[in-house]
Amino acid sequence: MDNITGLLSEAASIMAIGMAMVFLFLTLLVFVVRLMSKLLPTEQPTAPVRPKNTKQVKTADSTAQNDPKIVAAISAAVHRHRSTVAQ
Repeated sequence: MDNITGLLSEAASIMAIGMAMVFLFLTLLVFVVRLMSKLLPTEQPTAPVRPKNTKQVKTADSTAQNDPKIVAAISAAVHRHRSTVAQ
């Protein structure tokens, strides 16, 4: 019985030492982080960079692009899509 109480007291002391070490480490970590936040400058947001290349996109003449075959194919595809989605 004496052996068990000795082992339990030794385990309790090791546990207390371990918990105290972890507590001290975490406390030190909190203070270091707070100190760093006060010493280091805050990061200022920068303005977004606008692209310098402002080429204008050439637009095609809409009357020249209305090929009847393409219009018919697009119309058929839209009609088929709408008929399958409605079901």
